Amino acid sequence: MKTLFSTEYLHPSDKFKSWREAMSELRVPAELKRITDDPFDGKLEFAKIGSIEAIRTSHSALRAEATPNLVRRHGQENAVGIFLRLAGVAKTGQSDRASVQRPGDLMVLDSSPAAQEYSSGSQMLTLHIPRERLESFLGPAHLYSGLTIGSNLGSTALATGFLTELMKVSPNLTPDAAERMASIGVDLIMASLAERMAQEVPRSIHGNTTVQRAKAYVEANLGDPGLDPRLLAAAVGVSLRRLQELFYERGRHISDYIWGRRLETAAKRLSDPACAHMSIGMLAYGCGFSSQSHFARRFKDRFSISPRDYRQTQRQDVSSVAFAFGLPNSSAE
Repeated sequence: MKTLFSTEYLHPSDKFKSWREAMSELRVPAELKRITDDPFDGKLEFAKIGSIEAIRTSHSALRAEATPNLVRRHGQENAVGIFLRLAGVAKTGQSDRASVQRPGDLMVLDSSPAAQEYSSGSQMLTLHIPRERLESFLGPAHLYSGLTIGSNLGSTALATGFLTELMKVSPNLTPDAAERMASIGVDLIMASLAERMAQEVPRSIHGNTTVQRAKAYVEANLGDPGLDPRLLAAAVGVSLRRLQELFYERGRHISDYIWGRRLETAAKRLSDPACAHMSIGMLAYGCGFSSQSHFARRFKDRFSISPRDYRQTQRQDVSSVAFAFGLPNSSAE
């Protein structure tokens, strides 16, 4: 990661003031206050991996309060903050929820007033994820904002381990690989959030959580040709009839949703230069279709074009853009 700021060579009397200024330049919507008289030290590091922007902060004990005025002025309404605690302990309060985060824990903070206290030797990794992507699977962010997603959950351990390693190897990734790895990281975060929400959500929103868990399971198992409504219901721990009712309430049929996600994923891979080496048959099997002819028929019904013609059209579009800007044509075989 690239170092953006460090107090290492500053005079002790200037360190905390300079830290606050550095955080302000990053548009962090919080008032920062020291809570001990110990010497202050801090460091800011940054990395961009695909669509993910990651900031690692290391600092001495302090209190951060996101006031309503600062949130209005600097809040990022289109993004949600994901916080991975690497060292130290943090106490967080947002809305009517109070929580504690320890090393290995994850937490989400919405763009609304909040207060946090960090112990000495604090270190965390902050990721900003598009709100739409998170909420499309998990529902409104206020349902899980400020909730500790503990490291005792297997999904959390998997997500944090993956993200930590991704930060280390990111300089060696190609842009396409970085984007794919970033997408996997977001999927793992959403899976751990879904698992945690299932433990404590009020019963009135349990149906919404069940549907989001089902959708997350579909995303993780699209390549399984045996994935069907009955298997999905068993995976999320409800009866098939109950899961059908929950999807019907949201205007969807389970099987339509599964096939729709398979087709959307296939279309994305057909247009991805990184998948150009894959035959259409291989791509179809990877998205859970039992045969290439079955895939071709459903694809044409959905997109009014054959998979082969769709891929060719996408390559021509990429070639045209590359030619217009004098760029190398990465879609060429």
